Amino acid sequence: MAVRMVYEPLYVAYLIYFNRDRDYFECHEVLEELWLARERDPLYKGLLQAAVGLYHYRSGNVRGARMMLASSAGRLEKYPAVTLGIDLGKLRAECAAYAQRLEAVERGAEAPFAYYDLDIEIVDGALAKEVSLRSRTLAPNVPQQRGPRRRKNPAGKQE
Repeated sequence: MAVRMVYEPLYVAYLIYFNRDRDYFECHEVLEELWLARERDPLYKGLLQAAVGLYHYRSGNVRGARMMLASSAGRLEKYPAVTLGIDLGKLRAECAAYAQRLEAVERGAEAPFAYYDLDIEIVDGALAKEVSLRSRTLAPNVPQQRGPRRRKNPAGKQE
């Protein structure tokens, strides 16, 4: 009998924000919470960096994007191609290729290219079902957050 993987709700939210909404800032927010709860697990850090890299490039920060995407690919290198119900090998290869292209742009060997999204391919049917069900109740952030949120103190003033 196969053991059914139980996925963290924050991980499921990350996949929704990544694939459905392309909200890479929110990906960072939810996965950072899980990363910290999991004692800074390098797997979650690598996934987090993939989103941060895309966020940076979409915002015009070539160097930051290259650094994050290359770091993501490097961190994810030690994990099996299929991990956490996703095609991690494909994501890792795409992050590495993106980082190489950005590095070529920085060196002047390649002309700047248009930003493009990546998709995280879900290969576990149970995870795909969980993502589909949760996406019905997880509303997109409209407009998307572009920077850290400022908390309000009890008096209603921003800190």
